[in-house]
Amino acid sequence: MLKTQFSSFNLECGTDEAGRGCLAGPVTAAAVILPQEYCNSVLNDSKQLSEKKRNTLRSIIEDDAISFAVVHIPENEIDAINILNASIKAMHVSISQLKVAPNFIIVDGNKFKPYEGILHRTIIKGDSKYLNIAAASILAKTYRDAYMEKIHKEYPMYNWKQNKGYPTKEHRAAIEKYGITKYHRKSFRLLPEQYRLDL
Repeated sequence: MLKTQFSSFNLECGTDEAGRGCLAGPVTAAAVILPQEYCNSVLNDSKQLSEKKRNTLRSIIEDDAISFAVVHIPENEIDAINILNASIKAMHVSISQLKVAPNFIIVDGNKFKPYEGILHRTIIKGDSKYLNIAAASILAKTYRDAYMEKIHKEYPMYNWKQNKGYPTKEHRAAIEKYGITKYHRKSFRLLPEQYRLDL
């Protein structure tokens, strides 16, 4: 069972991102503050849960959280500042949009930049250790998936409804056949070296 939180601070925020390795679409981050003694035996790293469970938990998290926020950073900004900076920016902006300011931040992974002088700690695999990071991972994942399903209707040939923009064989085959869209990240290697892509 995941721990409620890392610190003894009463307004600890967990933050995580989704879509960092995708070829198309935004990188999405969420920030979540849960009650200090919060319990949920189902809540876990979004990657360990089915889509149905993630979507069920999304509503529960939104109802139970003291505050939450979700932010998309679009592909043109990812290309301009690189994916690491875009991921951190998404987390910063999501924290800034919380209705209650946190007094401690825990971050999934090992990369972060200080935010507004608030103490923080990076935690590798934090989404499988702490409830507030797990909650952030679920919100980031479900909101981004919903976004990709929406733009799938605009470009169905890439099957983003299924692959969510990740570099599957099917997605890369569609890029080779149809070229790129305004949603593709031009700074990423969209095709393997043996293919040439005119940008």
